[in-house]
Amino acid sequence: MGFKKLINYKKLISLFAVFALLGTNLLMAQDATAPATTATATSADVAKPSVWLGVGYYVLLFLVLCFVVAIIGKILKVYDLTQQMQKKKPMNWNNVMGAICIIFLIVGLGGAYWSLTEQGSMSLPEAASLHGVKIDDMFLTTTILTLIVFFITQILLFSFAFVYRGSDKRRAYFLPHNNTIEKVWTIAPAIVLTILVVFGFFTWQEITNSTDGKGESSINIEVTGHQFAWELRYPGKDGKLGAHNYKLYSGSNKLGVDFKDKNAFDDLTADTLVMPVNRSIRLNIEAQDVIHSVYMPHFRVQLNAVPGLPTYFKFTPTITTDQMRAKLDNPKFEYLLYCNKICGMNHYNMQKVVRVVSESEYNEWIAKQKPYLTDGLKTELKLASAQKSNISTNRLALNN
Repeated sequence: MGFKKLINYKKLISLFAVFALLGTNLLMAQDATAPATTATATSADVAKPSVWLGVGYYVLLFLVLCFVVAIIGKILKVYDLTQQMQKKKPMNWNNVMGAICIIFLIVGLGGAYWSLTEQGSMSLPEAASLHGVKIDDMFLTTTILTLIVFFITQILLFSFAFVYRGSDKRRAYFLPHNNTIEKVWTIAPAIVLTILVVFGFFTWQEITNSTDGKGESSINIEVTGHQFAWELRYPGKDGKLGAHNYKLYSGSNKLGVDFKDKNAFDDLTADTLVMPVNRSIRLNIEAQDVIHSVYMPHFRVQLNAVPGLPTYFKFTPTITTDQMRAKLDNPKFEYLLYCNKICGMNHYNMQKVVRVVSESEYNEWIAKQKPYLTDGLKTELKLASAQKSNISTNRLALNN
């Protein structure tokens, strides 16, 4: 009956026709533009399919598959009715459904294996931070437990559907209620999930601990997101970042730094996020317009940047950029800072190179960075005249 409704449903047929026409137009449009693009683009660029073409293609493929399944079902139904009219033994639909379950199980297990081997090989390299190792351990533990449950339940489900399929030779045993079975399948998952949650809670609590340990001093780095870039601010020799105020945003003071705070005068600006290896780093995260997200996958760092709500993340990088290049055998490798929120049309442009270097290289690099307080900003904020008046006032006080 379901197949009959599917075949006779006019709206579905119309929708299928629309998708078929759309798919044809997209393919023809791609073929028409291909010769023009080859003149200006490389072969690799031309070979890349359009994102929207891929979506339309797979939607169309899914609808075609549904249509084929419906037709096959209709043919089998007609064949079954023909057998009955000829007073022959009709099809045993229980055997058909049992066979389908076994085929589905084999194909599904093959697909799961393919996904694990193909997509699994595309996973990130080892974590380049202390806490990243703990996150990877939690992820691996959860994945292994989930896979064990997945394979056991799916094999039992479809195997039972095949072995104990309907038959005239036996009657199914109906089990209305069993307290023991219900206790087992309720208590066992509850224990496993409780262990995972408690383990994850204490690990996350340790990761988000912002208190510096004995003899430890974190390097404070401010990361501010706006459409569509990241801005970086480092502390000067005093090791402290100056305060900022959103009311002070301007063309020259794009971070809204408040120079009433004396710690702001020696702050530095940078184009690359550079960090010394094996030093505690505290990222002070801000956003100026919409929600962004600081995402550094190799360090297992991700935290939202929310307008009006400062956030932070503290971590310790453990593998320098050069070491990771050697591990991956890729001399051009770079750590990257991404935005993991779709924050607008040019969201994909929000990338910043991240470098992990030795302590000596970091000290040498930080000494070359430009101060945030430029001459133009001094003039705009009239800081130069204010400083001169303070100097003259001090001299008068000394003469008196």
